[in-house]
Amino acid sequence: MEHPLVVGVDGSHHSLRAVDWAVAAAARYGVPLRLIHASLWERYEGIAPAAGPERPWEQVRAEEIAACAAERARRYGPDVKLLAEVLPEDPVAALLRAGRDASGLVTGSRGRGELAGLLLGSVSLALAGRAACPVTVVRGGEPNRRGAFGRIVLGVGETAGPSAATRFAFREAAARGGVLEAVRAWRCPAGEVTDDLLIDGDPVRAHWARAERTLDDALRTSRRDHPEVTVHPETAEGPARKVLLQAAATADLLVLGARRGHGRTFGLQLGRIAHAALHHAPCPVVIVPERV
Repeated sequence: MEHPLVVGVDGSHHSLRAVDWAVAAAARYGVPLRLIHASLWERYEGIAPAAGPERPWEQVRAEEIAACAAERARRYGPDVKLLAEVLPEDPVAALLRAGRDASGLVTGSRGRGELAGLLLGSVSLALAGRAACPVTVVRGGEPNRRGAFGRIVLGVGETAGPSAATRFAFREAAARGGVLEAVRAWRCPAGEVTDDLLIDGDPVRAHWARAERTLDDALRTSRRDHPEVTVHPETAEGPARKVLLQAAATADLLVLGARRGHGRTFGLQLGRIAHAALHHAPCPVVIVPERV
């Protein structure tokens, strides 16, 4: 069975941008697109004026939002299989459940009801931190969203060897026919002594060499599996958040992994780097869950 790409829609221009991005992604991978508008309109059934004898005004509005999003998706991707749904549920709960059987979740950077001062909507942040599948938050400038640069940036963390984020980034680069830039940021804290330093004697060179090894280990398997992908490995000295945001300025996508625990801690390990990217990145950001 094909796993659909699920998009949360709420009628805002941010969610319509997410629909546009998701239509192109679904066409690239040949998967269905599932649009979901989730709202607790039933809670307000006795308050809002009725649009008819059996249909509350909020339900009519919810159906119009889903229908408009579906019309937009059909216009941009007439060959993409499409399903649009209205669910009388909490948006986060509905989308998290849909994500269990999805190839990915897509959302806008902010929702219709978010406060003007917020950089990232609460629904988007909750999905990125808790979903069991990759979550893409569509943000950034129009050229970045459109994929005008032909360049994907992968943030390589401390995880030894290949990761889910690395595999995702290679598949995306292969599907887009673009270049993958894998970035490993490193710093040399003053006064730190490591085994590498004791052997090498130069603290800067020791930290740089460790970053190079980490990057090589992370990419080796996926490079072998995707020889068609052009990869530019890069180690950069500086705070990871700053390094990755700078690299993303001319990127179509920034790919990051997020550690997921089990049991009660599941979905709580989003991390400061992912938070910074979700709030400030100049391009769409995908958070790929990593099992620990």
